[in-house]
Amino acid sequence: AGPVKVYGRFEASERNELWTGDALHGPQVGGRKAILLAFIDDFSRSLVGYRWGTAEDVTRLEGALRAGLGARGVPRAILVDRGSAFVSRQLERACAVLGIRLIHASPRAATTKGKIERFFRTVRGQFLVELGSREVADLTELNRLFSAWVEVVYHRRAHSETKMTPLQRFQGVAPPELPSPGLLREAFLWSEPREVTKTATVSLHGNRYEVDAALVGRRCELIFDPFDLERIDVRYGDRAMGTAVPVRITRQVHP
Repeated sequence: AGPVKVYGRFEASERNELWTGDALHGPQVGGRKAILLAFIDDFSRSLVGYRWGTAEDVTRLEGALRAGLGARGVPRAILVDRGSAFVSRQLERACAVLGIRLIHASPRAATTKGKIERFFRTVRGQFLVELGSREVADLTELNRLFSAWVEVVYHRRAHSETKMTPLQRFQGVAPPELPSPGLLREAFLWSEPREVTKTATVSLHGNRYEVDAALVGRRCELIFDPFDLERIDVRYGDRAMGTAVPVRITRQVHP
């Protein structure tokens, strides 16, 4: 999808119509800057997916989004900016598999991200201010403390604009329908195109694999979990072409 133009005040008409994602640069934890990647539901102001990490990259972004999808359901659209993690082929693939429209906001359309930016101001003014008085050991502790604050404090306090708590407004009359574990796994597999050599092999991140000899000279898709480079599924067009057989494995996970 191309850039979205939103003028004036916009609000979704129901939950999971639109999620907005962005990054907040936070405090130093363990000698490195902590960065929050988060998604907010436009209608309810619920924080639907979030994770603190040490980089604004696609792996951490997908971690935040995947947790949200598994717990809150699948939105019709996701609005993000043009940061490198948000324009990745991996995120485009995840959204396509789940039927989510991925919208990239124009840099000048600041109003489109107003609700997540307002939430980040709340994080700074409440959570991070309280955090300043204590030593946080690592990201695991930071994520645990933040999750407790979101679920116990933020989600249960009436929002000044909606006059309801984010949790009440999100839950409505019935819980959302959740995606199956199988669909979520498929959505967050990564895909890389590769040309098959004359010896029916392909390379991926320093590893070499054998594939079906019928693919020699053709361009295929390697589908894989970035945390397990020993299992690679091969697809040609929309057809499954079996599993790539490892010949030389020098790297177990994506760099």
